Amino acid sequence: MSMQSQIEAKLSAAIECSYLQVDNESHMHSRGQDSHFKVVVVSDSFNGQRLLQRHRTINAILADELSNHIHALAIHAYTSQEFNEKQGLAPDSPRCLGGSKFDK
Repeated sequence: MSMQSQIEAKLSAAIECSYLQVDNESHMHSRGQDSHFKVVVVSDSFNGQRLLQRHRTINAILADELSNHIHALAIHAYTSQEFNEKQGLAPDSPRCLGGSKFDK
């Protein structure tokens, strides 16, 4: 299973998402291995939660991947209302400045 598929599976199993997008952005970065991802998670379970709480939830779900496989994870976590207000758009990720933990 690819890292992208693994992230999608873990997030969709743990959070009731009305929309989930996982982008492998590794091609934009220093080594191009499956180590840079962006997730857009839309869930009404985020209602009443601050952004930090949402990020902590996603980080906890992907703890193993973040510790062992992923160098960078851009998280965009919205309620359905917030996502609709953004017209279904999440910001683009910035270019990576390098320094992957996989570099030797």
